[in-house]
Amino acid sequence: MSINIPPVMNKKQKQKTRYNWKTEEILKILETPLLDLLHRAREVHKLHHKKDFIQRATLLSVKTGGCPEDCAYCPQSAHYNTDIKKEKKLDVKTVVKVAKSAKDNGASRFCMGAAWREVKDGPEFDSILTMVRNVKALGMETCVTLGMLNKKQAEKLADAGLTAYNHNIDTSPNFYKTIITTRAFKDRLKTLRHVHSAGISVCSGGIIGMGETNRDRCSMLKILSNIKPHPESVPINILVKAKGTPLAEQPDIESIDIVRMCATARILMPKARVRLSAGRSELSRETQILCFLAGANSIFYGEKLLTTKNNDCLEDVRLLKDIGIKVSHSPKSAQN
Repeated sequence: MSINIPPVMNKKQKQKTRYNWKTEEILKILETPLLDLLHRAREVHKLHHKKDFIQRATLLSVKTGGCPEDCAYCPQSAHYNTDIKKEKKLDVKTVVKVAKSAKDNGASRFCMGAAWREVKDGPEFDSILTMVRNVKALGMETCVTLGMLNKKQAEKLADAGLTAYNHNIDTSPNFYKTIITTRAFKDRLKTLRHVHSAGISVCSGGIIGMGETNRDRCSMLKILSNIKPHPESVPINILVKAKGTPLAEQPDIESIDIVRMCATARILMPKARVRLSAGRSELSRETQILCFLAGANSIFYGEKLLTTKNNDCLEDVRLLKDIGIKVSHSPKSAQN
């Protein structure tokens, strides 16, 4: 079988970045024999990234629950009877306090999420802008995920100093309609265009384990890898099955599937940060290490991701140190 993986070049050679991937090409890469796939992904990774660095980003839900969207995976949707209740938006002081703690524990990026369908102008959006300014003043990268937004709102976020805007495409265009009916796939792409035009870095990825096929996964990666320039960050999420949602009884995926997704994303988008995101707490240390070997170089760091559990910070620090990653500003009990 002929596998069209980009050739690995040394740093003196010019590596052409592609934005015209086809689903069939990506499928061949994804299904490459695992050892060959890992080797190629690692070689690509070393050309563009520090081999001893993994970014740690902390994620906080600043407005939880009551979302009008019907995303089948999400416990924050008002359409489903879950354990998540609608809460008021956090105040700026509380958010900045959490951000400072995250920085003290070693996080370099602070992400703020609100369970909104779209951004609405007014006091609540103004307070988000204040959060961005104040977190940036701590010396941290800032990221928000607020749903859809228009061009002017993106420009306001840019003026506030926002580093990145997260807006995942979730899955392939074909499978998307079985997961979400309240927002069109094209609306997600429109938001990404507004983010890019405002000069904000794009953070966009998807979820595996929702019942999609390998072709769906590759179709999703095709959309992302054909965005010019590539997203700055590409979160690869594993479905976290939340009680009360339509996907609560979805069968587990093979853990090696997430390794293959990280490796394929790395090959397609050489300079992007591939973020090992939701569902990581269900992976063994060994599987996480394989993901890092495959090119994942960012994790969510902190014991909660919006409303779902995440790995313990001390365990993460120990894991990173065990594999030779430089760790600064770690929790005190992990410094020995």
